[in-house]
Amino acid sequence: ILRHPSSGKELEHSGAERQTTNNRMELTAVIRGLETLKRPATVELVSDSEYVTRGLSEWLPKWKANGWRRREGGHWKEVKNEDLWRALDQLLAKHRVRVTHVRGHAGHPENERCDELAVAAYQKYLK
Repeated sequence: ILRHPSSGKELEHSGAERQTTNNRMELTAVIRGLETLKRPATVELVSDSEYVTRGLSEWLPKWKANGWRRREGGHWKEVKNEDLWRALDQLLAKHRVRVTHVRGHAGHPENERCDELAVAAYQKYLK
């Protein structure tokens, strides 16, 4: 859900893909939302995904500094979903994004609506 507070305009969009993960879909949602912005903007990104919120606020700067690698068990490993993180990094260079984590299924109206949209989008693949 995209909402422009001063104008009251709101946009809802959802989607699904076969053979993917919830993390890839969470990142894709953020990317698609930021791509809809026509000019640089200040954005509050609200998500129940710790993968997205911690990724943006903690991990992404470290991955970039380490050549898009991450430490795991004393060894360097590739960053999972690097293609999406790189795309998101380019979008973050255009916009001021403040990240807010909310608990899932805790009554946050917009988060509950996003969950409804996501469930409806992947239902078509369950047949």
